[in-house]
Amino acid sequence: MVPPAAAAAGGAVNDDDVILEITPSDAAADGVWNNGDTPPPRRAFSFGQAYKTRHREPQARHVFTVWQTVLLGYQSLGIVYGDLGTSPLYVFPSVVLPNADVTDFLGILSLIIWTLTLMSLVKYALIVLNADDHGEGGTFALYSLLRQHVNFKGNIPVPLTRLESDVHLKFHSKRNGRPSRLQLLLENSLKFQIALTVIVLIATCMLIGDGALTPAISEHVVVLSSVILVLLFLVQRFGTSRVSFTFSPIMLVWFASIAGIGVYNIVTYYPPVLKAVSPHYIYYYFAKNKRIGWEQLGAVILCITGAEAMFADMGHFNKSSIQLAFSTVVFPSLILAYSGQAAYLIKNPGDLSTAFYSSIPAPLFWPMFVIATLAAIVASQSLISASFSIIRQSTALGCFPRTTVMHTSDKYEGQVYCPEINYFLMVVCILITVGFQGGPEIGRAFGVAVIWVMLLTTMLTTVVMMIIWEVNTFLAGVFFTVYAAIEGTYMSSLMNKVPQGGWVPFAITAFFLTITLSWTYGRKRKREYELAHAVAGDEFAAIVSSSARVPGICFFLTDLMDGVPPIVRHYAGNTGSLREILLFVTFRTLPVRTVLAGERLLVAKESGAAGVYRCIVQYGYMDERDIVGDAFVRAAVETLRDFAAETAGEAEMIGVAPASGVSYVLGRTVLKMGKRRGNNWFKRFVINELYRFLQKNFRSNVSTLKIDHAKTLQVGMVYDI
Repeated sequence: MVPPAAAAAGGAVNDDDVILEITPSDAAADGVWNNGDTPPPRRAFSFGQAYKTRHREPQARHVFTVWQTVLLGYQSLGIVYGDLGTSPLYVFPSVVLPNADVTDFLGILSLIIWTLTLMSLVKYALIVLNADDHGEGGTFALYSLLRQHVNFKGNIPVPLTRLESDVHLKFHSKRNGRPSRLQLLLENSLKFQIALTVIVLIATCMLIGDGALTPAISEHVVVLSSVILVLLFLVQRFGTSRVSFTFSPIMLVWFASIAGIGVYNIVTYYPPVLKAVSPHYIYYYFAKNKRIGWEQLGAVILCITGAEAMFADMGHFNKSSIQLAFSTVVFPSLILAYSGQAAYLIKNPGDLSTAFYSSIPAPLFWPMFVIATLAAIVASQSLISASFSIIRQSTALGCFPRTTVMHTSDKYEGQVYCPEINYFLMVVCILITVGFQGGPEIGRAFGVAVIWVMLLTTMLTTVVMMIIWEVNTFLAGVFFTVYAAIEGTYMSSLMNKVPQGGWVPFAITAFFLTITLSWTYGRKRKREYELAHAVAGDEFAAIVSSSARVPGICFFLTDLMDGVPPIVRHYAGNTGSLREILLFVTFRTLPVRTVLAGERLLVAKESGAAGVYRCIVQYGYMDERDIVGDAFVRAAVETLRDFAAETAGEAEMIGVAPASGVSYVLGRTVLKMGKRRGNNWFKRFVINELYRFLQKNFRSNVSTLKIDHAKTLQVGMVYDI
């Protein structure tokens, strides 16, 4: 969506599409709420005109009860924490430290404890989870928050998709109204805005790469792994709730088992092992091992792989449930598991490469082997679900071509499934598994992806803290310095592994970054063209008056909330006629389960032209988008008649129009860049090849509509930019 000023000028919202994905922030601005917050006062739609509907009824709001939070926390064990929870399988075995002794194991354990505490508990569970965008998490949620509070310049590559009502910003902002220096710097510098956008896109693409590597690292027998991966991706279509009810019992048994075995090993082998909570053992470790110790940080970082999913998967659950599950089950179980392994290794240092399985008591070995195998399968789930959420968010923000987004729950709007992304990840995972033969290179690649996502999240969170939360500059600086130092140290060790497999996440990132940057650049140029060639009010009135008015009603499907797109000029010029009743229709999806019949249609009069109206058709995420048959036409006509009741002649004409004929017009635009000054070969390649390829091969919003094709006319137009 676009802000009122841009919309009035004819700014485009989506590319060749006629449905808008509206986010919770947008719903807040419109007075439609679904997340338990107290809404601000209702206000009129501010699209340059007053939109009216037949009658308005309040939408139901979802409030999470204590039991719902507990249930979601339980479900999150099988979705969010599979990866993080199974890290004890491979952290100690990934360490290569000849002649390790008690100092080494206490030092490594101390590194693990403090890394888990500072990164997973403090950073993610206590800080980053608070930076959600009305329940949605991930790097795009951070970016979305900033776009709502910072006035980005109009030619930034990513189009604005939020309603920017003063009520909305006042209600959600924690600022006192005086912009900070950082905000002013960001608002006045296009370079900083572009840099911030690129950081978001890189972090998002890297997280998708993380999602492709997670299943691969969890399995080690290549043929069996490939079969398991195929089955895992096939069950994704059943949705988060069903998958979690299958996986969560496995993870609950897993956490209980590793905690119990950890306690047993601590008591049996080395009870003082928990003294590693003192960070001075980290100093002793590095003082003894120096460069070799630094090189092992690439193995230690694997203890927090999956922590990033806590934030990215938030839309599938909620903040409280994720925090509850982590603090009561996941964190204490992991600390006990690692401590137990360290206690065992202090007495049996020769078993370092098989630390997990060697530390299991003999009578429990085979039961734990089965549980560990099942848990390793579940481990793949967290970032697969996160990838679905990320693609949905990036599509809603206009940064990624539209894919199929299926809502798998009628209770929780954030639980989605993207079949195209699912099968793409499946193919990539199998290729990685087969290509690396389950070797240590996968672990190196996995660590590189994790630490990059975390470092970029630290950068974005710091900006949110200073601009939106108004955290003291010193405290925000401490946050950034501490976590940038920790993550930078780990990265310095991991970047050493790029030639040995660490290049994989960069390759995946480059692939997705090519798609996102090509798409956003093409949309930017399309938007600029439509702004420059929009049909002004006087021109549109002249077009209407000079066209033959044919009896009947025409629904002109457009992606503009306001303004007349240039394709209308093209249509009228080629046909020479318009229906007596012309209705510009824009479809959009609200973050509620269903939209009440009384709020389905919002209408407004198009100024300066007789018989021309504008309509917004609203759907909930579980509503069927069906405009076939008489029901849609009848509802539109009744709403228009009520709206035009004061003009008796026009109201009567609206009532009889359907009997004279009903037609639907869709616009299809093609961008073409010629050899002009400023259009170098690379820009032409991006527009004429990459962007056009994405247009042709990804889904259009209209594909989600059920349309009467016998009454539909598609109008094509070339935008020669």
